Amino acid sequence: MPDFRTDALVVGAGAVGLACARALALRRQQVVVLEAADAIGQGVSSRNSEVLHAGIYYPTGSLKARLCVAGNALIREYLTGRGIALNPCGKLVVATSVDEVPKLEALHAQAKANDVPQVEWITGAQARVLEPALRAEAAMLCGTSAVFDSHGYMLGMRGDIEDAGGSIALRTPFERASRDPDGFVVQCGGAEPVSIGCRLLVLAAGLGAQAVASGVEGFPAALIPQRHLAKGSYFALQGKAPFARLIYPLPVHGSLGTHYRRDIGGVARFGPDIEWVEGEDYGVDPARKPQFVEAIRRFWPDVNEDALVPDYAGIRPKIHGPGEPQPDFSIQFEGSHGLGGLAALFGIESPGLTSSMAIGAYVADGLLGTKG
Repeated sequence: MPDFRTDALVVGAGAVGLACARALALRRQQVVVLEAADAIGQGVSSRNSEVLHAGIYYPTGSLKARLCVAGNALIREYLTGRGIALNPCGKLVVATSVDEVPKLEALHAQAKANDVPQVEWITGAQARVLEPALRAEAAMLCGTSAVFDSHGYMLGMRGDIEDAGGSIALRTPFERASRDPDGFVVQCGGAEPVSIGCRLLVLAAGLGAQAVASGVEGFPAALIPQRHLAKGSYFALQGKAPFARLIYPLPVHGSLGTHYRRDIGGVARFGPDIEWVEGEDYGVDPARKPQFVEAIRRFWPDVNEDALVPDYAGIRPKIHGPGEPQPDFSIQFEGSHGLGGLAALFGIESPGLTSSMAIGAYVADGLLGTKG
């Protein structure tokens, strides 16, 4: 017998886990969120660009496309309503040479097919009117792209969960889950181990998704995708930020490319690059600086490399390796794994933060069979 029961248990208190818990709590489910760390949002959610993406990059009809576009609108409304910092700066995706223009045209067509609002094709001259220091043959202006306070956003969702009667259990790692007639019994570790019974179980563990799923009794091993770790480093600019808007090159395989943003505090940052790694190492190697300078100079020729300093790094939980096709989000319900009441999330990388509130609604709808 479990020590106590709840309606729903969510593993992981990052942006996606909190959004799932919030969506369930707003649907009158008693929710407990398990988090191994001593604070919310300490994993993937704490080491990203804090960018609200528009939804231009992803195959039409995919979860990434649908949930990114929907999530962008939901989060913008949420941040505005709560007074959480949001800079609706917009984004310029640039073709820096003539031979890149066809690729940008294809991306523009993809954005239109995805019904992304406020997308505009502009010439290089028009782009330089907006951003005089920019090099561009042509550009796509994405009006719904923005920079925001992701930690304020997560704190807001935590408050919503707790206001609805839910709770966040910090320093409480998931150990394993077994089936019982009422759903699941989850064994939790930490200083005070406890077992929790729940009807609904959501696995939103980010980098730990595969390990957590393998600890669920009856979860088919064949449905657990292999984890690949992609490290992204960032460099900061000492001095005045050169652009008001987000500046993105054309995407490369596995990444949106080394881009520019001016964060909420006004600091100019570049990144992430992509480096396939075996373990979680968050140090930034200063030796990567020449690669950053080369990438930045393609769209900002006047960058002063002496003003670039190592900043921070993040790890993305990919479910594809180098050279492999980039898959969609993997959100598995009973129809996939056969375990009623379970939602298992894998490969929730970019645009996971932007999509988080829409992912939460999608998961709650999938588990409860309800809308709204």
